Amino acid sequence: MLSIPTYQIIELCLLAGKIMLQSGAETYRVEDTMTRIADALGLEHSHSYVTPTGIIFSIDGTEPAKLIRIMERTTDLRKVTEVNAISRSISSGEMTAEEARIRLKELEHISLAYPVPVQIAAAAIASGSFLIMFRGSWPDFIPALISGGLGFSAVYYFHRLVQVKFFAEFSAAFVVGLAALLFVTLGWGHELDKIIIGSVMPLVPGLLITNAVRDLMAGHLVSGMSKGAEAFLTAFAIGAGIAVVLSFL
Repeated sequence: MLSIPTYQIIELCLLAGKIMLQSGAETYRVEDTMTRIADALGLEHSHSYVTPTGIIFSIDGTEPAKLIRIMERTTDLRKVTEVNAISRSISSGEMTAEEARIRLKELEHISLAYPVPVQIAAAAIASGSFLIMFRGSWPDFIPALISGGLGFSAVYYFHRLVQVKFFAEFSAAFVVGLAALLFVTLGWGHELDKIIIGSVMPLVPGLLITNAVRDLMAGHLVSGMSKGAEAFLTAFAIGAGIAVVLSFL
């Protein structure tokens, strides 16, 4: 297997790790996948250190350690699944390193996420469903549905305008609270608290919290703490946005 240049194997491992980390994979999963690819291609003594903002990968030998900076992260679990499938294909000998590199390059530049209108519609339906789950009344279903859809739209478009996640989440929560307050003021909604709670649920960083706890349990303290801090900031932004609206009462 070592007929493949070592630096190409390192670049392949880093590319796989980069795609996974940018797509919302856990730190331990990224490290495990990179190590498995390296082992399958003949580099049995590889070392990887992954944080939410960077990947360091090295091997025992003359090749220097390589670093990749991760600037932006999202949630695209289908990409994580695809990279895992490629890793398994390499390990079983069904895919060569060059085939894997080509496939990973394609995967890096395509989006497997649902179209934005579909995501907004799903967030809206989820908001109404959460309202019912939290024992809200059916007349508030439509106000929660619309408020949740507006909030998810706001976080998407504000993040495109200003590359500051905290500002986008704060603005989205403010839009949710304002829409819910408007519905209640006009008499189209009844329970303001239930409408707000249901509408902000699509904004809650559930995957981030789960990954933070999982990384802490696996002993990845730096990654776990940083993801936990990021989740806390998101929760604070949501709470602050709603608090500003409630201060109008």
